[in-house]
Order: sequence, then structure tokens, then C-alpha cells
Amino acid sequence: MSLELKGKHILIIVENLPVPFDRRVWQEANTLKEKGAKVSIICPIMREYTTRYEEINGISIYRHPIGIEASGALGYLIEYSTVLFWEMLLAWKIFLKKKFDVLQVCNPPDLGFVIAIPFKLFGVKYVFDHHDINPELYIAKFNKKGFFYKLMLLFERWNFKTADYSIATNESYKQIAIQRGNMPTDSVAVVRSGPKLDRLRITAGNSKYKKGKKYLIGYIGVIGDQEGIDLLLEAFKLLLTKRQDVQLAIIGGGTSLKNMQELSHSMGLSDNVDFYGRVSDELMVDILNTADICVNPDKPTCMNDLSTMNKIMEYMALKKPIIQFDLKEGRYSAQDASLYADHVEDFADKMNLLLDNALLRKKMGDYGYHRVINELSWEHESKKLLQFYSTILGVKIQPKPSYQENRVKVLVEK
Repeated sequence: MSLELKGKHILIIVENLPVPFDRRVWQEANTLKEKGAKVSIICPIMREYTTRYEEINGISIYRHPIGIEASGALGYLIEYSTVLFWEMLLAWKIFLKKKFDVLQVCNPPDLGFVIAIPFKLFGVKYVFDHHDINPELYIAKFNKKGFFYKLMLLFERWNFKTADYSIATNESYKQIAIQRGNMPTDSVAVVRSGPKLDRLRITAGNSKYKKGKKYLIGYIGVIGDQEGIDLLLEAFKLLLTKRQDVQLAIIGGGTSLKNMQELSHSMGLSDNVDFYGRVSDELMVDILNTADICVNPDKPTCMNDLSTMNKIMEYMALKKPIIQFDLKEGRYSAQDASLYADHVEDFADKMNLLLDNALLRKKMGDYGYHRVINELSWEHESKKLLQFYSTILGVKIQPKPSYQENRVKVLVEK
């Protein structure tokens, strides 16, 4: 094992999810650790991740309380102020224990510059890991602009201005960093959130999740205002007017979970829709392997149009054909592994079409699977991360060779 980053210390702050639950951050941290870097992470206490400090895979994880999980604009400001206090406190604690060379902060929110500024005075490089476009996210959540929208734009601008480098999750985000953030092109790198294939193993699934029906439609993801679960339920209800041999499995949690469960019940869908909440990777993979098709009902907003959704590539890694609304980055990720709907009625029609066409389902599933293996998996994206860090730290890093395709197949089918 080559250890080109030995002696380097990298602090990663993720502001809205705990690790190792945040798959992207955890994959980044392990990739850097494998190259010899000391990696520390600051993240919130959330869900089952309640230990204030622990080491996993040799990575030091510091967790802090967040108080409340906000849902309104003022609530978000209170929550993020509390989080900012803990992040600053823990960052100094870590720095005084062992100076870090790079501070990588993952949004939302775009407040990493507040933490980064004092450390830059000590020669620390600030890397902004751009996960969400917050001004567009604000519009998606509250359907308006106004004062807080302008504040989001201001925070974003200051964040880019402070950052030495930025990591974008796709080309759309890279253009925002360059055009709206005025960052030099060579200071921005695209590192997509590619799935790790040893986590997403293809199996025969389990028919119990179909609840006696012939087909299963699967969804995995956050359940919030902008994820379009309400649109999915509308489309599924229309599908049930055409056929009754299908069950819908919705996996994931979020601020709108209870509301969506109540909506499903009020629409008379309780017998055909199962909400599983947040589940283990094992259960998630078992349910999705059982699914005949998988869906991404993200609403056609500017935020969703420009964002890459992890669920898409996870579906593809499991050979699942996909239906989603026609969004720019969703189409880039899935290409021919997906059908693209223009509206709710079209979404229902395309679900019906795919359920009736096993050959098309297989063709789309195979296409997506090979696209992930050959282009989009973390084995490929991790090389881009290491190449970027070689620029940031001024060291030459030899990337770990990707698995050959036949080796990957052994891992996912084992």
C-alpha cells in the first residue's frame, strides 16, 4: 500500500449528516486514510450515531449536538448557529492536539468560511465540498426568494471567496463555482458520489416485500418537501386504476415522512404502499433487489435539475430500470437506464409500460449496471479525489488501480 499522504492531517466537517451514515463523506475519508493521511471528522449527533467520540477504520470521529432539527427559515438559523459553535470548538480542539493541513467543509449550510478563516492564518488550506446549492434549495423548500434567499447567495459567495479549492458533485455545480463563485477553473474538481459496489450486492431479493403482488416498485431516499413523494403517490394511485398487481416500497426518513404516511392513508393506498423508514444497508439492498423497477420522483425544480441524486446510481448498481422526471443531471447519470416522465400522468404510464415489458426492464438494468462499473462507481471517482488532493497538498499520489470488471462482478454477486 502506497502512503503518499503519510504525515498529512485532514479535517472534514459535515454539517447536516453523521458519519458513517453520510456515504459520500465516509468514502472520501477512507480513500484519504488508505493513502496514509490522518483523517478527523466533525459531524452532528443524529439518529443512532450518538457517541461523542469514536474511531472507525482508524478515522477519528467527533460528534456534537444540534439541538433541534429545524423546518422553518428562522429555525434553520438557530440550528446552524448552534452547530457552528460546536464545529468551531471541536476544530480548535483537534488543531491544538495535532495541526491539520487541510480543512474540508461539506455543505449545507454555506457557513464553512466562518470556521476556515482563522485556520487559514496558520497555513491551512480550505476545501469547500459542495453538496447542495443552497439558494436553489431555499426556493425548493419555501417557494419564494426574499431576504433569506439573498442571505443564502451572500453566504455562498463568501464561502467560495474564502475557499482555496472546491469539490463539485457534478458539472453543473462546477459551473456555479466558476460563474457564481468566481473560482478559477483549475481550483474546482468534479468528484461524483459514486457507489461502492461491495456494498450494493445483487441478490435474488425476497418476495415477502411484494405482499402477494406480482410486482414491486422501489424508492430509496430522503423524504422531504422537495423529493416528490406526494407526486409518486399520485402517480401510483393512477397506476392502480390500470392494475392491482403491484406494491410500492418507500425506504427512507425525513421531515415529511409522517405527512407522506398520512397522505398515503387518506388516498386509500395503505394496502399497496409500505413505508419502511430508515433501515440497515442489508434490508435496503434486500428490498431494492426485490423491486422490478425503481423510481426517482424528485420534483422538477432548479435545485433538483442541477443536482446529482445518489439513489439513481444505487439503482443502477443493482441493475434496476428507473423512472424519473426529466431533469438535467438525472438524465446525465442514468442515460438509457431510465425513462423520463413529463408529468404525473406520464409517470404512471411509464411505470405501467415497464411493468409490462420484461425485456425492456432487463435491457435498461444491464445498461445502468455497466455504466456504473465502467464510469461512475467510487473506484473511478476516488481517483479524481486523490488527483485533486495531490494538487492541494503538492504531493504526487499514485491512485489505487480499479477492479477489473470481472472482479467487480464477483464482489457484487458473491
